[in-house]
Amino acid sequence: MADSSSLSLQSCHWRHHVFPSFSGKDVRRTFLSHLLKEFGRIGIRTFIDNDIKRSQMISSELVQAIRESRIAVVVLSQTYASSSWCLNELVEIKKVSQKVMPVFYEVDPSDVRKLRGEFGKAFEKACERQPEEEVNQRWREALVYVANIAGESSQNWNNEADMIEKIAMSISNELNSTRSRDFDNLVGIDAHMREMDSLLYLESSEVKMVGIWGPAGIGKTTIARALFNRLSENFQHTIFMENVKGSYKRSELDGYGFKLRLQEQFLSEVIDHKQMKIHDLGLVKERLQDLKVLVVLDDVDKLEQLDALVKQSQWFGSGSRIIVTTENKQLLRAHGIELIYELGFPSRSEALQIFCQSAFGQGSAPDDCIELATEITKLAGYLPLALKVLGSSLRGMSKDEQKSALPRLRTSLNEDIRNLLRAGYDGLHEKDKSIFLHIACLFNGENVGYVKQMLGSSGLDVNFGLEVLTNRSLIYISRCNRTITMHNLLEKLGREVVCEQSIDEPGKRQFLVDASEIYDVLVDNTGTGAVLGISLDITMINEWFLNERAFGGMHNLIFLRFYKSSTSKDQTELHLPQGLDYLPRKLRLLHWDAYPMKSMPLSFRPEFLVVINIRESQLEKLWEGTQPLRSLKQMNLSTSEYLKEIPNLSKAVNIEELCLSYCRTLVMLPSSIKNLNKLVVLDMEYCLNLEFFPSNMDLESLSILNLDRCSRLRIFPEISSKIGYLSLSETAIEEVPATVASWPCLAALDMSGCKNLKTFPCLPDTIEWLDLSRTEIQEVPLGIEELVRLNKLLMNSCMKLKSISSAISRLEHIETLDFLGCKNVESFPAEIFESSRFCHNLVMEMGNIQNPDLPRPFYFSSNYIDTIPDCIARHCKLPFMNSSGSISSNIENHFIWFD
Repeated sequence: MADSSSLSLQSCHWRHHVFPSFSGKDVRRTFLSHLLKEFGRIGIRTFIDNDIKRSQMISSELVQAIRESRIAVVVLSQTYASSSWCLNELVEIKKVSQKVMPVFYEVDPSDVRKLRGEFGKAFEKACERQPEEEVNQRWREALVYVANIAGESSQNWNNEADMIEKIAMSISNELNSTRSRDFDNLVGIDAHMREMDSLLYLESSEVKMVGIWGPAGIGKTTIARALFNRLSENFQHTIFMENVKGSYKRSELDGYGFKLRLQEQFLSEVIDHKQMKIHDLGLVKERLQDLKVLVVLDDVDKLEQLDALVKQSQWFGSGSRIIVTTENKQLLRAHGIELIYELGFPSRSEALQIFCQSAFGQGSAPDDCIELATEITKLAGYLPLALKVLGSSLRGMSKDEQKSALPRLRTSLNEDIRNLLRAGYDGLHEKDKSIFLHIACLFNGENVGYVKQMLGSSGLDVNFGLEVLTNRSLIYISRCNRTITMHNLLEKLGREVVCEQSIDEPGKRQFLVDASEIYDVLVDNTGTGAVLGISLDITMINEWFLNERAFGGMHNLIFLRFYKSSTSKDQTELHLPQGLDYLPRKLRLLHWDAYPMKSMPLSFRPEFLVVINIRESQLEKLWEGTQPLRSLKQMNLSTSEYLKEIPNLSKAVNIEELCLSYCRTLVMLPSSIKNLNKLVVLDMEYCLNLEFFPSNMDLESLSILNLDRCSRLRIFPEISSKIGYLSLSETAIEEVPATVASWPCLAALDMSGCKNLKTFPCLPDTIEWLDLSRTEIQEVPLGIEELVRLNKLLMNSCMKLKSISSAISRLEHIETLDFLGCKNVESFPAEIFESSRFCHNLVMEMGNIQNPDLPRPFYFSSNYIDTIPDCIARHCKLPFMNSSGSISSNIENHFIWFD
């Protein structure tokens, strides 16, 4: 079979899988009929020419069919070369077909190649009937071309049925091949692709939702990734949202806020709009209803996730496909997804191949290991995840070492998957075992960088250990967001291993994750120096009352995590009626949502603390005096509504993130903030009483500053000239200092809703995104042309805006202008329509423009747009425009209008 083009297209481009070229006199009622029947049996769509009248020249319908077929099968028989119809078909096939497969039926391939024998005589007769030598030469070239392609010859087969089966299988394999080599060695993937192709029915213009359902470890994500790889280039926009249930949790948000956050993440990736903020659940439909998109939602476990992201097929454009993987079939049914692919276990031979790939790095076992590989495959129960993990645990062992492991595998694998996974764990180095347990109990779903911070001083060789765990299929690290994912079965294994450390006395284990056991340890004060980490979802507990020395015996505690997975409870159910006298000094992670005390214990010395995350707390102040905080990287005190002051941070010289959002009683930051030269992110959104910032400082690393809705803030915060993203929406700031124009990194500025801002700010030429909506600005000045990198300018609902400089048309990178609701604009520069640089999104209010400065014959008459000028019509890429007046029909042909 030959590939006649360097362009490898995917199956969804093709209307037909196969175009057969043949001489009906020789094969239509015999060989061809059986071949077509076999094609139909295995789902290969074949073009049939029964209704086409044959003549000297092939019809345009036939030419189109050749172009729309993935593979051309040329059946070369005795009389094939005598038919000008067949020869013209073959010329066209040579010209346009992507793949060609010759079948030499009762003819010698060399006779075709050399045009001799009975086949050559038949060709000579055809040439005699066609006097044009140029046509005859094209026929010769086409015959030589097809004869030189490797195909099937009936001379090599004793059984025609076997030959037909071989041809059909070759065609099927070709149809199921993928462009990427990433999936070349995935066992059984072709069969899965055929099943999914039939469900997706890519030829249809309808929007289709398809579910992939099966147990954990069966390969749902793998198949979804293969599909995504195969289909992506055929859609305008694509997204693969991996591990939806683990990566997109409710956190502190309510149901509505959770859906908004999901949609923000979803749309940000689909349309490549970073840091997107949305306030309306209808935005997915508004932005995607005209786009052909491919969406894969992997490992969904709640209906609200589907409701937020793919609630209705009408949200997406014609031809879109949505693929959902889940362990819960009822979830798919509840969402109305009827097309469901139930993923079964691999066959015996496929399971053996999966194991061998992991154990030996090849598709089959060495001759002296066949019996061992066969036995272990049976013991694994054919579960793909178990096969891979077990194979990885034996990889690199000698034959004797593998045999010595077999008795244990026989004993444990016969019971359940836990014992199977334990074999992979037992093969790890002691340091790698420790990293495995840390992830299973504390860090599953966390970012790689975060885990490395947490384990930085552990002496566990974390970088190498993570690589070992990845190579042995014990964890997966996302290439996109570098998130560590451990399969839930492996997570359970790790937690059971920890339980075995002390079955009857949980206070002597390394990690505590079970709520009832944590309760017993804290209430009875039975914690010991063995405990390294505690992780508790406090929304899952009944009312707890702990004493002041609850952590007294746990002097080696490093990770303390009391978190809220949802907002199902308004108040914490964990009480400290006598206060808290002690927290271990070795803590690196202190995450305590809804902390019930007004401050930390007086004795607490957080010298090793890397992350402090105390949200929704009762804190009024964190601690007294200056603490040794050299290790601190992140501090999050958000939604601590009673927090009045931030402690002295002069020793926190390595802190990178400081989040104080929704601390409504916080009035100011300490002057010690000037020492935080590694601070990258400062988030103080909705600090309602914040009035001013410390002055005379320039933080070297500050890149993101969020002061949204700090409604009392009047003075522009000049705390760093290195800021890249600055959000000051709905503040009381009156002006932007001229010095800001010299900031070298500022790319985005949000001052929407700043009611006191009356003058267009003087900004550096680095600015790319500018939101001045709902301000009191009256003019867009001539100087805007200096913002040479400006990509998006939003000034909607600027009710006092009257003038827009024509210099705006000279912005080379502008893609979006939004002047919707600016009802007092008296003129809009006509140059914007004449400039070839502007060809993207324009949203503007035209209804109240009395004397528009637009080229004739574009004018208003009683708020009625009569005609559209040629200079506008030429820009067919301009998709968005707005008018509050009536619209004539010829304008509707050129624009999408929003009222």
